[in-house]
Amino acid sequence: MKSPTYNRTMTPERSRCLEVLAELVLQLRRPHPIRVAIDGPDAAGKTILADELAPLLERSGRPVIRASIDDFHRPQAERLARGAESPEGYFHDSFDYPALRAALLDPLGPGGDRQYRRRVFDFGADEPVAAPVEVAPSNAVLVFDGVFLQRDELIDLWDFSAFVSAPFAETQRRAAVRDAVLFGSEDKTLHRYRVRYVPGQQLYFGQVHPLEKADVVIDNEDPDRPQLRLGGRRA
Repeated sequence: MKSPTYNRTMTPERSRCLEVLAELVLQLRRPHPIRVAIDGPDAAGKTILADELAPLLERSGRPVIRASIDDFHRPQAERLARGAESPEGYFHDSFDYPALRAALLDPLGPGGDRQYRRRVFDFGADEPVAAPVEVAPSNAVLVFDGVFLQRDELIDLWDFSAFVSAPFAETQRRAAVRDAVLFGSEDKTLHRYRVRYVPGQQLYFGQVHPLEKADVVIDNEDPDRPQLRLGGRRA
């Protein structure tokens, strides 16, 4: 579920936050592409931040691969097997982690052949896609946004992780505008977030503790003035 809920002129505070984030990523040295996770709750601003980070990295001369968890969904019948409003279903059944590893993260990691596919599933059509195989330069940077990125199936596959944080009250406010067409109305969107998405994130927080595992945490409650601090892995 993408598409921005705000589209403002870049403020000096936001520009500086992104510059610091880019500097932290670029200082990493690996014999393979750097795999960067942009994690956080639904509607926290992950996709926008990732889209803004990518060109900063490219300006340094590094090739950038942009990809998203939205292109690694499981089929709807599997995602909703526990019910359309189940938070457990959202947390446990939404994404195809083996396919994500096989198509993208393992090929870009240690010992990988750097031949990758950036998507395997079309969420809107609810069907697999045959994305082309691409070859990553060894100095490439993968910027990958999505929810639940630091769960056990993925945590060891990131070279750097950022957690984009915003209060649930704020993410629901954004989602009510962003996802109204998807769910039919603002009221229906808020209901879905209250019963499925927010409780699903609370399961993630309670079981995984992603803020403690991230390299950096970005407080994005005010997108014009995000605050970056070291996360649990670097603090």
